[in-house]
Amino acid sequence: MAGVATPLLIAELAVNQVARPRPLLPILKPLEAMVDVEVPLVERLATQKDPMVAVAPAQDIVERALTIVELDASQAARAPAEAPQPKPAPRRQVPKNLSLANQPMAQATALLQLMAHAGLQMATRYAETGHKGAVAVDTAGPCVNAPVQPAPGPSPAPKATNPGSLKVLPASSTNPLIQAGVPAMHAGLMQNGRVIFLDKVENYTQIKLANGQYAYSAEYDPATNKVVGLPYKTNAFCSGGSFLADGRFVSIGGNAPLDFIDPTVGDGFKAVRYLKRSATDASLNGQAWSEPGNKISTARWYASVQTMPDGTLFVASGSLNGLDPTVPANNNPTYEILNAQGISSGKSIPMEILNKNQPYYMYPFIHLLNNGNLFVFVSKSAEVFNVGTNTVVKALPDLPGDYRTYPNTGGSVLLPLSSANGYAPDVMICGGGAYQDITSPTDPSCGRIQPLAATPKWELDSMPQGRGMVEGTLLPDGTIIWLNGCNSGAQGFNQAKNPTYDVLIYDPAAALGQRWHIGPTSGIARLYHSVALLLLDGTIMIAGSNPVEQPILKPVPNHNPNEDFVTEFRVETYTPPYLSGANAGKRPTAVTLSSKSLTANGSTFTIKLTAPAGNKAVKVALYHGGFVTHSLHMGHRMVFLDTTGYKAGATSQTLTAKMPPNKNVAPPGPYVVYVIVDGVPAIGQFVSVA
Repeated sequence: MAGVATPLLIAELAVNQVARPRPLLPILKPLEAMVDVEVPLVERLATQKDPMVAVAPAQDIVERALTIVELDASQAARAPAEAPQPKPAPRRQVPKNLSLANQPMAQATALLQLMAHAGLQMATRYAETGHKGAVAVDTAGPCVNAPVQPAPGPSPAPKATNPGSLKVLPASSTNPLIQAGVPAMHAGLMQNGRVIFLDKVENYTQIKLANGQYAYSAEYDPATNKVVGLPYKTNAFCSGGSFLADGRFVSIGGNAPLDFIDPTVGDGFKAVRYLKRSATDASLNGQAWSEPGNKISTARWYASVQTMPDGTLFVASGSLNGLDPTVPANNNPTYEILNAQGISSGKSIPMEILNKNQPYYMYPFIHLLNNGNLFVFVSKSAEVFNVGTNTVVKALPDLPGDYRTYPNTGGSVLLPLSSANGYAPDVMICGGGAYQDITSPTDPSCGRIQPLAATPKWELDSMPQGRGMVEGTLLPDGTIIWLNGCNSGAQGFNQAKNPTYDVLIYDPAAALGQRWHIGPTSGIARLYHSVALLLLDGTIMIAGSNPVEQPILKPVPNHNPNEDFVTEFRVETYTPPYLSGANAGKRPTAVTLSSKSLTANGSTFTIKLTAPAGNKAVKVALYHGGFVTHSLHMGHRMVFLDTTGYKAGATSQTLTAKMPPNKNVAPPGPYVVYVIVDGVPAIGQFVSVA
């Protein structure tokens, strides 16, 4: 895109800035190439230290540029550090003896004015037609495969006839002052049916360990609401993670130690943490994280992880030091491989899609496809990547709309797989935002793409409102629940407001335009560092929200930075429609599996169950919840298994279920088998897929 000086491109840049204000430098850099604006002018315009939050409407850029070029050098040095309020750009006479590079100042001024006036006109037209998206000019990324259509604005959705219900769980019966125990930054459902919460080093949590320090990880039992603290050795702040093939939960990377808070916890940037639980060995319950000293090859903060078909772990992206991501020296746009035991190969390999999309390169969305390749999405860009050959198999179209990955993360889900669709992957991405600041608008649009189709393209849809930090969780009946997040702001401490409280129910099988319904409304803000995950009983646990650097328990109105929202320890459950109303008493029961050690090779196993009288249909889902953090569900997937032997109406059922054909469809690790009769799931049971 750089170097193409046309009024259309300049007007498009202006629309991106006026209709939805963007970070200042992505607007100025293309403009600099178009009109040969010298770097000192760019630097004087971008007066804030962090350009990710230095935002100004296009007409304000023009005002400031024209002001600066009319001043002499000494006056320019004293240009105001704060942008004035937006107002129409005046037409001024610029001294002819001033020029930037080889371009006459009059031409540069005219282009700047055109940018403002055309942008205002186009933004007005877009606003009048209800359009909230930006035009197809990507100013942060590779700028190839650019979207050819704008992202849609919000779409009204009806209230669900049966919306389900939300419930705040009671505090621990043994200690009424304890709820989640720790802020729920990361989470995973373990084989014992309990949920692990994992947090960073804090100056307060609800649990103290035997050594007198606060706990930063906890094991929560949904059956009793009891919670115990778990020690760890290294700071897990914003780590990535997955499950190993042997069932262990693994957390990778993190951040620096905070000795002034807790001298017992060390540097987590290269750390690997392991946690083992069992459905049959209760002696493992409550045991601490294991950290034998294994390290990844380079520091990673905000890395994503995906288990591969051979059980190895693909670990991608992250910050080297937690500092400004607009400075490339701070970033780690590489990937590395850990073996099936969670030990690094010791080599970090550059990855171009991460490199090109800096600073929006952290916590990429990654999904394993049925051919063994990966779908990788960063910022607005997507590709199919072959890990074995370290090659891009296919560059995919950019997704229209705002940024979708950190710090403006939306959510992404790999839709249910089945033999009916040839296990063909269908990826969905929703939400996002414009820049990292509490004022950032959020994106209501969603895109679905089949990356292995002959001609992949995004099918666009939208939620009822813009959402950042929204996360999607698969349900055993094939629907997806989207919840949590905000309508204004971004990820980061004190960076969000206007929480989005509604549960959204999405049916991927419905016709486009009829897929969204509004569920119940929570009374709890779930912002930065919130989680949601499916439990064995088919309900969704919702926890977390810690949008401040260190915990606060009471809101502080009118505080700068924003402290309107507290550290949230309350835990909720969402009961979906399939367990609500008339469905509440229709669970299948007495489910027994012939084996809980399964193989993804087309082999079969037997399921016996008792079904409600008059039943009409049955499904069996093989479900992996993954590692949940920052609205990402790493490794999350569900496969509907082929079955035979079902007899409609019979209460006593014996089914033969067929496993997926290969490990591309179901990579090794722990899964849950849910039997669903007439849309209602039985209590799930853990199995091991090897």
